[in-house]
Amino acid sequence: MNKFVSIFNDVIGPVMTGPSSSHTAGPTRIGKLAKQFIANDLLKADIYFETKGSFAMTYKGQRSDKGLAGGLLGWEPEDVRMVNSLNEAEKCGIKITFNIADFNAPHPNTVKLVLTDINHNKFYITGLSLGGGMVELIEFNGYNISICGDFYELILIFNSYKDNYDKTILKVLKENYIEPEYVNTFEKSQDTLINIKLSKKLSKEILDKIKKLTSPDYIKLISPILPILSRKNCSVPFNSAEEILQYAENESKDLFQSAVFYECTRGGITEEEVINKMEYILKIMKESIEKSLHGNAKMPYILQPQAHLVKKAEAEGRLINIGVLNKIIYYSMSCMETSSSMGVIAAAPTAGSCGIIPGTLISICEEIDLDDESCVKALFCSGLIGVLIASHATFAAETCGCQAECGSASCMAAAGIVYLAGGTIQQSISAASLALQNVLGLVCDPVAGLVEIPCMTRNIMAASNAVSCANMALAGVKEVIPLDEVIDSMYSIGKMLPRELRCTCLGGLADTKTGKNFNKNLQQIKY
Repeated sequence: MNKFVSIFNDVIGPVMTGPSSSHTAGPTRIGKLAKQFIANDLLKADIYFETKGSFAMTYKGQRSDKGLAGGLLGWEPEDVRMVNSLNEAEKCGIKITFNIADFNAPHPNTVKLVLTDINHNKFYITGLSLGGGMVELIEFNGYNISICGDFYELILIFNSYKDNYDKTILKVLKENYIEPEYVNTFEKSQDTLINIKLSKKLSKEILDKIKKLTSPDYIKLISPILPILSRKNCSVPFNSAEEILQYAENESKDLFQSAVFYECTRGGITEEEVINKMEYILKIMKESIEKSLHGNAKMPYILQPQAHLVKKAEAEGRLINIGVLNKIIYYSMSCMETSSSMGVIAAAPTAGSCGIIPGTLISICEEIDLDDESCVKALFCSGLIGVLIASHATFAAETCGCQAECGSASCMAAAGIVYLAGGTIQQSISAASLALQNVLGLVCDPVAGLVEIPCMTRNIMAASNAVSCANMALAGVKEVIPLDEVIDSMYSIGKMLPRELRCTCLGGLADTKTGKNFNKNLQQIKY
């Protein structure tokens, strides 16, 4: 089964509460998917993080515990109640424990869940948070599975399997004009699990008929958690910068039009639906900037609100006149402050880099008097560049360091800025390449496991880099190394980075004397 990247699933989004897409939104989605596997009300959840993984050191500071609790309560990642999810779970009679244990984790962001329902049935689930809020469940009760939240998933387990069961199920579906997207079978000893992926929900009547005819020992329909569903005949029109340029030249399209065509093709949805989704995301971005622009963000840990200080200093003429860049600084900071206070933001492509794209594109639109429609178009341009990164590398700092987060966002923002300035597709791609080249090797070393230091100032650095590279490309400066090759290089470099520099709090600034003191002091705080 091919994995085709979606702008809304993988790149611009999710809309979520901060502070981390892979450590807050990802766990929320894992919890929301896992909760659907149990047959009755949840009584207890024992959650395990691998000793050497990223969650072990960061799950409190990056609110993975609250995300998992919210997901187990059935909440969406953008639910404003997320900050109180642990208390809400306790009120609902759900006991949740968090444990650090040694096990063979296939990914730095691996979480094992043991869920116990009110009838004391236990369900064993393993999930991965893959970066940017994307997840995959890879194990259920000893069966190897692959559930990413982009299908309706019919799960059946037979302790005594008969060869005609799958044919019987498919016949029932066909009688109701339902064509399965994929049918997967997993075996364990004498037992068999059948996973049928669907593009639409099954009615209770259909499920009851399947149960009557096959008598499974377990049956559950899992609902999707991603905004854009997948399908068997899913395809994308291009998958590299070179292919985008070729399409645009052949069809006389600009970068925005190419991005819309891509997402319509990928999702099987209309242009109107695609535009409406991005308009909503722009609304969230603007609100996330405005919410903390006046020094009112509730940041409980190391940093206090500071975006308003830059805004005030600019108004009083105390800053060097660097034009729109000063506004970009405090807009980007404000968005990050909203995220740190568990406010609602749009990850673009991650929560740890959420200030860069809105900070640059919205500021520049205001500066040169462009409307929201123009900003939406620029967001699509940024999103299409992000598709290339998601397809050929990653946005996960746990895998590739901060070059994959702030670096990717800077690369994407540069392309969008060029579009706003009236540049060509080639200039957008050149700017993206230059921006990403400048941050190769950037490590992820969050002090005390929080998305604050150095994340806040790295957002500013990356935003400034995006503007500079956009101007260079508009002036005709050549990138020399093609964007596709730079993306490949970023991924290669990321795999060379030691795990201490990939969001584990074991190296870099997190390992300084001051960083360690912050970590020690914050361990005394109830998150």
